[in-house]
Amino acid sequence: MYTYSARSIPTLIRRSVLQAIAVAIIACFLLSLVCGFVYHYQQQRLHLQQLAELLATSASTADGASLVARQVSILLEDNSSIQSISFYSTDHPILTLDQALIEQESNNWYKALFADTVSFDRAVTSDYMNGITLQDSNSRQQLSSDLSSSAIKTNIINDKVPNSTALVGYINITLNVNKLRIDWFRKNIWLWLATMILSNGLIIFIIRKLNWPSKDITELAKVCEIVIDNSQLKQLPVIQQQFEFQELARIKLAFITLFNRLKTAEQKVNELAAFEQQLRNKDLSLDVQRNNFQSMITHELKTSLNAISGGLQLLDPQTLNEEQQDVLTIIRKGSQHLDNTLEQIIQLNKIEKGQIGVSLSDFNPLQLLAELLSEFEPIAKHKGIELIARIQHIDYTLEGDTNKIRQVISTLIDNAIKFTESGQVIVESQLTHFIESIRWEIKVIDTGIGIDTNYMEDIFTPFFQVDPSHTRDYEGVGVGLPVIKQIVQLIGATIKVSSELDMGSEFMVIMPLRNTYQNQQKLFSFVGLNIVYYHLEKTGFIVDELQCLGASVSCKQFGLSLTEQLTMSDVDMIMIAEDILPESAAQLARYIREQESTHRVLLIYWYPPHKAHTLNRFESGLKAVGVDFCHSATNDSKVLYSLLKEWLAWW
Repeated sequence: MYTYSARSIPTLIRRSVLQAIAVAIIACFLLSLVCGFVYHYQQQRLHLQQLAELLATSASTADGASLVARQVSILLEDNSSIQSISFYSTDHPILTLDQALIEQESNNWYKALFADTVSFDRAVTSDYMNGITLQDSNSRQQLSSDLSSSAIKTNIINDKVPNSTALVGYINITLNVNKLRIDWFRKNIWLWLATMILSNGLIIFIIRKLNWPSKDITELAKVCEIVIDNSQLKQLPVIQQQFEFQELARIKLAFITLFNRLKTAEQKVNELAAFEQQLRNKDLSLDVQRNNFQSMITHELKTSLNAISGGLQLLDPQTLNEEQQDVLTIIRKGSQHLDNTLEQIIQLNKIEKGQIGVSLSDFNPLQLLAELLSEFEPIAKHKGIELIARIQHIDYTLEGDTNKIRQVISTLIDNAIKFTESGQVIVESQLTHFIESIRWEIKVIDTGIGIDTNYMEDIFTPFFQVDPSHTRDYEGVGVGLPVIKQIVQLIGATIKVSSELDMGSEFMVIMPLRNTYQNQQKLFSFVGLNIVYYHLEKTGFIVDELQCLGASVSCKQFGLSLTEQLTMSDVDMIMIAEDILPESAAQLARYIREQESTHRVLLIYWYPPHKAHTLNRFESGLKAVGVDFCHSATNDSKVLYSLLKEWLAWW
């Protein structure tokens, strides 16, 4: 496929103008040449007709023969374009000789341009030959003889002579058109040359005038190239405009206006980024205060609750009457509920600080579900709810954090029973086998009150209540589902919820579990390696794979919790996720290196694969502040395994 090369506007203007002027000059030259010669030809024909008229008048006199002979000699000497002048003696008129036809032929441009010779006749009449009969033809032959003596071609035709004005014959003049064209061209060549020189001068003047906007356009193009090549340009270069055309002036003004708007927008973006950083720092500060408050309040409440529990244990139920025993039961139930709530808050606080890790062990999912169902069966029967199990797999051994998986499923079943007044709660379990992993899918479906779609995302927010009033029907402080959300992310699983108000809800947890035997060799390779994974949103594949390789991984979403982890335990490696900006990663790396004294942590920065082309912009800066390696985030277990071996060997 043919592709057109880029052309500049000045070049296009110059070429177009030159082509238009060249075509116009050629057309004007040819038109003037043709029209000029045709006009010259017509004037020459008219002149020869006038000469023929003069010769015919001279020939009609008594001594016309000698007079015409002298005139013909003079004409032949003065006008070289006349090829011949002949006299035809006849007393019969030529019927085809019509004056209108002669005028039409004399104006014929085709003959003027392409004919070699042109001839026309003129009748010669005489009054003095009236009454001459055919026997008196000697007088006419005398005229022909006199003309012939002047070397003029003679053609004598004997015929009758009219009784009135006598027709002596015809004078024929032949014009040499070729000779006429050559003579005319020789006479006018200098005029054409002068015209061409003047035209060329006019062309040069026009091109110079057309170059004025071209120069201004070129200056605009140079400024555009500077702006394109320099992305960090702070000030727009001066645009030189020599002639200030209105259109180009408006383009220049629009260009300057757009550049100023861009700089204003960039300044606002920087201000928003600074404000966002301030909000982030404030959020970190608020998170610290919230965590400290949670730690303090839970510690105080836990201490008081332990005292209450200890006091309740000292009471002897046998010494109490039935009313006092009922009161004691209520106190113990409330104490137990408060203890469970505090444990959830403490666990949520520890997860956010990264103080809870993942401990892998083998377990039987069928047995785990059976234990949970038997635990909640009495509670469901007490409320009149049918607890149904739909197991779609056989007995199998999986590997995962059994305690956390149990807590997730237990909380979902407990919530389903709590928010269902009548109907049923269904627990579905399904295993999907892949080449190197097994996916366990758990669904807890109820026919309870359901959740409004407006609150679907808020139910995982700590301490959120759909009904925040003190008179709500369902107890709780809103930390159960947030804890479950954090645990699910910690073990590399996902949780989904779908619900319809007054119809019920469905919670689905999908957990990827590795094949223990296929990864046995890898597990022993990185056992004991303590890794902190710093991220903003999701952990993703890398955390799952690191845990399957045997490493101990702590996920951190806040810089403060990460720094606390460094002070509380020895960390071998810190991985910064791809959703962290390079500027934030550099700031974190600088802080970590400043706080290090004896132990050096291996710093890894994962950048998004789609930003690999911008690696040169931030890699040197990150390594300058202490980042050891920068690599694109991978989803290949073999690549991750090889990178870990390489980095640990260097470390």
